[in-house]
Amino acid sequence: MPLQHYLKQFFAADKKYGSKDRRHITHLCYCYFRSGNALQHLSAEERIRISLYLCSDTLEGWTGLFSEDWVTAHSKEVAQRIAFIQQEGIAFQPGSIFPWLDECSPDMDTAAFTQSHLQQPLVFLRIRPRQEKQVLQVLENNNIVYSRPEQNCIALAPGSKADQLLQINQQVVVQDLSSQRIGSLFTHIHKPGTNQVWDCCAASGGKSILAYDMLPDIRLTVSDVRASIIHNLKQRFVEAGIRNYQSFVADLTSKAGIPRSDMFAGKFDVIICDAPCSGSGTWGRTPEQLTFFTPAQIQQYAILQKQIIATSATAVARNGYFLYITCSVFKKENEEQLAYIQEQTGMQVVASGLYQGFTERADTMYAALFVKS
Repeated sequence: MPLQHYLKQFFAADKKYGSKDRRHITHLCYCYFRSGNALQHLSAEERIRISLYLCSDTLEGWTGLFSEDWVTAHSKEVAQRIAFIQQEGIAFQPGSIFPWLDECSPDMDTAAFTQSHLQQPLVFLRIRPRQEKQVLQVLENNNIVYSRPEQNCIALAPGSKADQLLQINQQVVVQDLSSQRIGSLFTHIHKPGTNQVWDCCAASGGKSILAYDMLPDIRLTVSDVRASIIHNLKQRFVEAGIRNYQSFVADLTSKAGIPRSDMFAGKFDVIICDAPCSGSGTWGRTPEQLTFFTPAQIQQYAILQKQIIATSATAVARNGYFLYITCSVFKKENEEQLAYIQEQTGMQVVASGLYQGFTERADTMYAALFVKS
């Protein structure tokens, strides 16, 4: 169970905690897990205290836990906080937060990546077409502090109330910066007329809405493995104003999982395969995974991804495109799958890369766009 849901159930079962208590307990729990596999030689209490020092941008409300010199030395810069506790004799190495660096994509800045887990990621919104003026006006009228890392992207501090002021899915979509940047791959797609697009692992539908906003004259088909996912997706599409689409439930680990698979062969101009994965590029948001993840899961996901690729890629039309996406940092789920797709399908790589969002307090993702000649 994700930590977020566990804490929600915990507080619901015991009503004695006020809002301030809930906020403090939540922060302490997340700080504890953000230290990952580091500081394990310390007692639980001391590990929480040191993690709190490392992960907090301010010690306001917590100064009683630290001596005066620690409070004075506390910096807004994570690197300086690390240097200070090391100077104080605390055995802490950022690389031990994430001990699977040998499994990571080769081009990744592993030092910056591991350190990034000590900070809570930002919240990112994508402004939908023709909504920019209204969205910015709402933010400015309500004195919401924001930045714009991309033309249509808004970055907000965690806990911002902007989602209560804006019409989510209609005016803006909650979508990570790296996920938004993957949308730039759609600019490589050149096909006159209608684009038949299949988002085969649609999940919450963020990539579907992105494709709808970026590709002209789109006919959208969405699928996922559970009916509940499709049900929630339909509600999101209502909010986003997407009406003309097809949807179905499918287990893509085999061709038998596709209804009328013979009708799908070579049908789609664009297939988006945002594959199930370890999610290791998003553990800044779910840091408990740093504790509970096991390396065996990498291979399990890699096998699952190959099965989904083998099933879905058969539906790419001639001169069509296949967009493979993960939110993983592991090469078995990324670069090695690129090689597998080339080998098994004969499709050619148009563009690929690792989106190292951790440098901007965002998720890390991988994407590769292929074309079928």
